[in-house]
Amino acid sequence: MPRMLDVSEDVRAEIGDEEADRLLAGDNAPGSYDCTSCRTPGDSDQERTSTVLFVGEETAVLAFAHASCIPSQVVRVAEEQLQGAVASITATDTAAALTAAHPEQAVLGVTSGLVLIEGELHPALVVEPTAPVARPGSDGLTDEFLPLLADQGFQQVMDLNAKPAALPGWSVLVAMGQLHSVLQPGPGGAGQAAWWQAHQPLQVTEGWRAAANKSHTVLVFAAPVGSIGQQPREDLLRDALEKAAANGRLVAAAMPLAGT
Repeated sequence: MPRMLDVSEDVRAEIGDEEADRLLAGDNAPGSYDCTSCRTPGDSDQERTSTVLFVGEETAVLAFAHASCIPSQVVRVAEEQLQGAVASITATDTAAALTAAHPEQAVLGVTSGLVLIEGELHPALVVEPTAPVARPGSDGLTDEFLPLLADQGFQQVMDLNAKPAALPGWSVLVAMGQLHSVLQPGPGGAGQAAWWQAHQPLQVTEGWRAAANKSHTVLVFAAPVGSIGQQPREDLLRDALEKAAANGRLVAAAMPLAGT
């Protein structure tokens, strides 16, 4: 019986039609696996499973995840992280090693809220990592989250009362009132890839969804770890954003809404 595998077009393009067809036919794929996203067991004989290809500069490793956690996709990672994982573990444990190799690796936390600009409420996402973010291959001593986003086209926020500029090629995916991902231009300009992907879709408020459907645009703010925090009310969130902007620790971009 063929395993219940999803192989995206991006993954197929990387591994080739022959290997993709073997996977879909049930060859070269484990029945049971540890999900590379949530780290709990999965069974490709019993539940829909995503193929996730980790790609470095020279090395590529195929892992598996619950389709309910993340879609089949290609994930670009630092070559040294892949090499360390492959050198220290067996093939079946590659996904676990990718997670364990850098336990301090930052995770992007995302909060939704409404921000008042020029008398109008705008749907916003606030992105803040759980740890400092370094460039691949750097010494890891400097938090380069904001410079990395500046390289992508995010602009520093000087005044929270001014709407951020649009960022071409990026979008925010919302479906059935749930936030799924923030998408960025794919490698080589081919389609889009997930910059941030929810492990499980996040519910947004009716007010947020209504504002997004009205403007068809979402404002995405980003700040380094420790700049914003979890704010229980939107007035406190705005205060935190204004403080981060005053300290030069806030960037933003406007992105089109994908979905409803």
